Amino acid sequence: MSSEVKHWRVTYNEIHNLIRTSTPKIAAEFNPDLLVAIGGGGFFPARVMRTFLREETNNKTLQIQAIGLSLYEPVPGLTTEQIGNEVIRTQWLGPDSGRLLLGKRNLIVDEVDDTRKTLHYALSELQKDVEQELLTHPEAERDRLRAATKFAVFVVHNKNKAKLAELAPGIPYYAGEVVGDLWLDYPWEAINIEEHDRLAALDKQ
Repeated sequence: MSSEVKHWRVTYNEIHNLIRTSTPKIAAEFNPDLLVAIGGGGFFPARVMRTFLREETNNKTLQIQAIGLSLYEPVPGLTTEQIGNEVIRTQWLGPDSGRLLLGKRNLIVDEVDDTRKTLHYALSELQKDVEQELLTHPEAERDRLRAATKFAVFVVHNKNKAKLAELAPGIPYYAGEVVGDLWLDYPWEAINIEEHDRLAALDKQ
């Protein structure tokens, strides 16, 4: 990769193959019951991973749920100071979020781990939903249900840089590839996909 490249363009095929090679380890070690895709960058990776996980495991009814979080994109009502500094929730799992997650192995999926702020927010808030749901169960059952509820994280790309937030201890973390601190251009952001792929090939020369 040229040191002059500021933008690193990634193709659909590259993402597909990174997920394909990552899935056997995830299936063997975590075997998720539910995928939680962070929108919008986690939607395509989650859908591709579902295909491979259904082949690797016996879970043929594996489902994807979606949450919407924004850190860098403008959202109505968001101030300039908030963009890039504050994670904004734009979509969630609904009032029964905790019930949906409780007792399951939940894999959070996103396209990139940049500052880790978004992943930290997603994991923390989903864990809070589980704790709220546990309060509706008899106290004698809570430890068992809490222990049965697992979270893990998968990202297509992990940027090799200092993070501004951390994940809770013990959370399994999977990345398709570790990359430098570059601006990653994903194919679903491209208007002209042929030109995107042409430039992606040049990036790798």
